[in-house]
Amino acid sequence: MLLTKPVADQQSVGLLVPCQGVYNIGKNIYINKTKEKKKKNKKTKEENKIKTKGHLCFLFHNLQHQKKETAMDSSKESAPWFKSEKAALTALKASDWNLEGAFENFYNQPPARPLVDPRHLEEFYLKYKDAYSDMIMVDGVSAFCDDLQVDPGDVVMLVISWHMKAATMSEFSKQEFSNGLQSIGVDSLDKLKSLLPYLRAELKDEHKFREIYNFAFSWAKEKGQKSLALDTALGMWQLLFAERVWPLVDPWCQFLQAKHNKAISKDTWVQLLDFSRTIVPSLSNYDAEGAWPYLIDEFVEYLRDIGVVHPC
Repeated sequence: MLLTKPVADQQSVGLLVPCQGVYNIGKNIYINKTKEKKKKNKKTKEENKIKTKGHLCFLFHNLQHQKKETAMDSSKESAPWFKSEKAALTALKASDWNLEGAFENFYNQPPARPLVDPRHLEEFYLKYKDAYSDMIMVDGVSAFCDDLQVDPGDVVMLVISWHMKAATMSEFSKQEFSNGLQSIGVDSLDKLKSLLPYLRAELKDEHKFREIYNFAFSWAKEKGQKSLALDTALGMWQLLFAERVWPLVDPWCQFLQAKHNKAISKDTWVQLLDFSRTIVPSLSNYDAEGAWPYLIDEFVEYLRDIGVVHPC
C-alpha cells in the first residue's frame, strides 16, 4: 500500500497564507526587540564601566590629595602603606556603588601589614623594659603612653593590650609586646602612632567590640582574683560604653554602688553586654522569666522603683 501526502484543499491553503504572514511579522518583531535589548545591555555595561572609572578616579583623587597634605606637614609621618586600586574597587562593590558608603568601607579596611624588622622591634621593646625584670612594668607603660601622646586611661590602650593579648593591666611581657605589635605590622613608635585612628575605629565593629569587652574583664582584674573589683568594673563600663553608647550605663553604675557594692562576676560582666544589646532602654521587651543574672533582674526593679522606666 502506497502512502501519499494528502493534498490540502483550496480553502485550507487560503487560510494558511495569512497565518504564515502573521508568523513572519511576529518573528521579525521578536528579532528586532532582541537586537534592541542586546544594544541596550551593551550600552548599560559601557555606562557602568564609565561610572566605575569615574568613582575610582574620584576616590583616588581624594586619597592622593590626603597624601599630599600629609607630605606637606613635616610633623606627620606618611602611613607605611597605601590602599590599592583593588581595595577601592572592592569597597565600591560592597557599597553597591554608593560613593559615601565606599569611602567608609575604603578607609575602615584593615591596612596591609608591612614587613616588621625584628631589630627595630627589639629596640622598641628595650626602650620601655624594666631595669630589673624582662617586662614592661608600670613606669614603662607610662612612658610608652607619654610617647604615644595618649592618656593611660584612653580606650585605645585597651585595644592595643587586646592585640598584645596582655594578661594584666599596666604591664607587658616581651612576648606580648613583640607578638602584639608584629600582628598589626608595627616595629616603631611612629608606625604605631599612625595606626591609632584605625585601632580606635575597631571599637565600632560589633564583633571586635564584643571581643575587646570580654577581654577587658580578665585584663582589668587583679591577679589571682576571679571577680572584678567594683570600682574597676564601673570605670571599665564607663570607658567601653562611651564607644558603643548604652543609655542605661549611668543608672546601672548608680544601682551597683547603692544596692550591690561587691565585686563583679564574669557571668554578670558578659551578660550585661547581651542585656544592653538586646533589651531596649524602655525595657518594653524585657522578660522577667528570662535567664538573666539575679543582679540584672534587681536592676530592672531598681529602674522601675526610681521611675526611670515604668512597668508595662
